[in-house]
Amino acid sequence: MIRMFDRYTECWNRATDTTMEPVACPIRKEVDVYVAMSRGRVMAEHLGFKLVDRTRIEIVILELARNLLAHANGGLMTFQRVEHPVYGVGMAVEATDQGPGIVDIDLAMQDGYSTAQTLGAGLPGVRRLTDQFQIESQVGIGTRVYAVKWLQSSRRSIYER
Repeated sequence: MIRMFDRYTECWNRATDTTMEPVACPIRKEVDVYVAMSRGRVMAEHLGFKLVDRTRIEIVILELARNLLAHANGGLMTFQRVEHPVYGVGMAVEATDQGPGIVDIDLAMQDGYSTAQTLGAGLPGVRRLTDQFQIESQVGIGTRVYAVKWLQSSRRSIYER
């Protein structure tokens, strides 16, 4: 069950809940981006992610939330604990919107491509920072990005070697 919270205190309480229920944060304005990052950081910490991976998760949330504002005038960020029989425990980050959609996903996934006069590093960066990445979009309907970072990732940072 996913709940949507309009007040930041409710979103905060859900993110600090040790039962690890999904946390949903609406993204409507710039401050919501940072509220979502904070909620995601708390969940990642509760799940036991190391600092390097918590930082990766925060960057993923930042990029996806800013995309929601820049391209769709807002949307919804959802974070949840996930389990897999092989990969173990992880954290899923999902961004959904009802914006214009992405005409060419392959083009949007190329480094440097942007329709918003930005660096064009957002979606390709999210794909690199996570262990699982999926994007679906329909023009005129909206976009859904789903990414997972596993607690016991097979990829290691150069700082963890």
